[in-house]
Amino acid sequence: MKLDLYQVDAFTDTVFGGNPACVVPLTEWLPDSLLLKITQENAVAETAFFIDHGDYIHLRWFTPEIEMDLCGHATLAAAHVLVSILNYKKQEIVFHTLSGELIVTVDKGLYTLDFPSRKPEKATLPDIIKGSLNIQPQEVFKSRDYVLVYDTETEVKSISINRQIFDQINLDPGGVIVTAKGDDCDFVSRFFTPQALILEDPVTGSAHCSLIPFWAERLNKKAMNALQVSDRLGKLFCVDNGDRVLISGRAKTYSSGCIWAD
Repeated sequence: MKLDLYQVDAFTDTVFGGNPACVVPLTEWLPDSLLLKITQENAVAETAFFIDHGDYIHLRWFTPEIEMDLCGHATLAAAHVLVSILNYKKQEIVFHTLSGELIVTVDKGLYTLDFPSRKPEKATLPDIIKGSLNIQPQEVFKSRDYVLVYDTETEVKSISINRQIFDQINLDPGGVIVTAKGDDCDFVSRFFTPQALILEDPVTGSAHCSLIPFWAERLNKKAMNALQVSDRLGKLFCVDNGDRVLISGRAKTYSSGCIWAD
């Protein structure tokens, strides 16, 4: 079975930046076990599979370990493939997903994701996560993911994880966000997932479903610029929209080819 395969760097305007995702268009769903094997072979944080039904796109996301309920950068990558490679003509792409209907609009190469808001609430940090951090947070919150708030961007950039300790906790399907006010942007973040093939996700769109309402309230502003300060660096333009958030970014195609999934 021959399938088209595209690799896209999302939330960046340069190749080798942002977060790489693979995108595989399908005409019918393959067994989940095969989708998972394809994702493992791709060896990136997320692979997006979709079927075009005309009025909507059925979209699913897989990590090398599990199917995810929400993924921002792979959604952006799928939209980019549809528009820039497959000549999808609609300016508004409607995705049907495990997180409901998600809409992506496209304007001059900028993709805007309309995602659910997940405002985090005050929480207590599990001892395993606490013991794995070289710098302790000032505040702890939780939605799907733990949100650890630090005083400075420098602290966020300096975070290191003791993986031997960190991997003792299972947050499936969540992770740990570390965040602070930015020096040259509104806020910065990093994202870590225990027991995952890739410990640090370079740019995490879904994490901003929590970061946007949190920082919108704290900074008293609706529109914000954000950086995910991983080594690859991600740029996100964010708007708090009540029970929804708008997450915008650019993307670059890295490669295209095919796979043989017999």
